[in-house]
Amino acid sequence: MELSRRSFFKAAGAAFATSMAFEFMQPSPALAVESSSEWKLVNTEEYTNICCYCAGGCGSLCSVRDGELINLEGDPDHPINQGGLCPKGATMFQLRNVVNPETHEIEKSKVRQTKPLVRRPFSKKWEPITWEQAIQEIARKTKETRDAGFVETEEVKGKTLTVNRCESIASLGGSQQNSEEEYLILKMMRALGIVAIDNQARV
Repeated sequence: MELSRRSFFKAAGAAFATSMAFEFMQPSPALAVESSSEWKLVNTEEYTNICCYCAGGCGSLCSVRDGELINLEGDPDHPINQGGLCPKGATMFQLRNVVNPETHEIEKSKVRQTKPLVRRPFSKKWEPITWEQAIQEIARKTKETRDAGFVETEEVKGKTLTVNRCESIASLGGSQQNSEEEYLILKMMRALGIVAIDNQARV
């Protein structure tokens, strides 16, 4: 039997096409690299929570192991945020714990302040003080500053009006304060006569 070059290539091409068709008709094997680390949420208990950092009321899922928060993410079943979280809500986990980028282990945050610090005039260092001392110093300096810049009355179109306005103090709320804390801060600032009030969360 003579086999020309053209016939040979035709037969080889048909055989290759048949084998490839047969291969594609079969279930393909799963080729995956086995993970060297276990799932971080293994042996955890899941709790639902409401984010407290604004009035939106977004839901979150908290994974806890041995009394420690392991993971926090948005609740996909919550009707408000449907699993999404803003940057502030998503970083609630880091208020107390952080993940070590080298070991990937959860550790207590080393930069979290647990006691008041003060830097004296012309000093380059922060020194720890007690809570009682901090509250007393804040109260004393607040009164001194308020008394120095307090405006009781103001002349408007020939009339003397009582304004009770403090122009020497401003209030800028932090974005990690919750709605109830901001409400109390606002009430206190108004009671002191402070009119320059804003919040970082609005920026």
